[in-house]
Amino acid sequence: MAVCLSQLYQEHQRGIQAGYAKFETFPIWNLPLNHPVNIAYEAATVDLDDVNMIDPYHLEAYGQSAVNYNRDIEVFPVLNAIFVKIWGESPYKSPTDMGVNMAGLCITDEAAVQSAARQEIIRRYFTALCEARKDHIGEEMVDKQRLLMQKLNITEDERPVVAAARKRADATGAPAAAILLDDGQLVTAKTSSLLGASAALILNSLKKLAGIPKEEKLIPPEVIGPVQGLKLDYLGNHNPRLHSDEVLVALSITAAQSPMAARALGQLPRLKGCEVHTSVILSPVDENIFRRLGVNLTSDPKYQTRKLYHK
Repeated sequence: MAVCLSQLYQEHQRGIQAGYAKFETFPIWNLPLNHPVNIAYEAATVDLDDVNMIDPYHLEAYGQSAVNYNRDIEVFPVLNAIFVKIWGESPYKSPTDMGVNMAGLCITDEAAVQSAARQEIIRRYFTALCEARKDHIGEEMVDKQRLLMQKLNITEDERPVVAAARKRADATGAPAAAILLDDGQLVTAKTSSLLGASAALILNSLKKLAGIPKEEKLIPPEVIGPVQGLKLDYLGNHNPRLHSDEVLVALSITAAQSPMAARALGQLPRLKGCEVHTSVILSPVDENIFRRLGVNLTSDPKYQTRKLYHK
C-alpha cells in the first residue's frame, strides 16, 4: 500500500491522474461477518492479529453492512487524508470501496463452501497446537484458534480422520494415521518394524484405490532389506523403518517389474486433496511428502519419542 501511495504521488507530480484499487479476496465483504469462509480467513491470519469487522465507514456512507478487517479500517482515515492531499478529494468513502472482490457472488454450492471452510478452521487449529508444542508460537495463538472454533460450534469430531487415527493408535500402542479418500473410504495404518505409520498409510491407500487386497505385499522384502541396510549400515541411522519418501522410491523401483505395484503407483494423483491425520507430530521428511502429494495434513501435538531436542 505504501508503494502504491508513493506511486500515486509521483504520478500526480507528473500531471497524471492515476487511480488505486486493491484486488483482495478475504475477507469477503458481502458474506456475513461470521460466515465460515470469513472465520477461516481469521484462522489463517491469526498470527497477524487480523480481526474481521463491520466496516463503519461503509455503513455510514451507504447504509449497507460490509465486512472488512481491523487494519484496513484503522488506517482508512490516514489513507483518506493522503488522497485528499494528492487529489484534492478522496474517491473512496470506505475501505471496502477500495477493494475489488466478487468472490462472494461466485459461490454456487453454499453447503460445500461452508463445509470446506469449517475443515480449514479445524486444520488451522491443529497446526497451531503443533506449532505451540514445538515452541514456535505462544499458547495465546492456540486460544485464538480455539475461540474461532467455538464461535461456529466446531469440534474435532467434524474431522473423521482424527478419531480414526487415535483409535488405531490406542489399539496398537504405537503411532498411527488415517486418511479419508476421494471416494469416502476411511483407511488407517499403524507403525510396524518395517514401516512408519505415514509410509504404511500411503501404501494402504494406494492398495485400496487400486483394488488390491490388503494382504498383498506391494514391495518385496528383497527391495526393503537393502534400503534398511543402507540406512543403518552406511548412513548412520538408528531407525530401520522406512519413511514415506523411501517407500515411494522402493515402490517405483518395484513397479518396473510388477504390474500390481505399477497399478498402485498410478493411484498417487488421487491422494491430492485427501484428508490425513496422524497421532503424533511427523518428521519433516514425512510432512514434506504429504505436502507435495497435496494432502491436507493434521497431527496431534505430541512426539513419538521423548527427546530433549526434536528436528
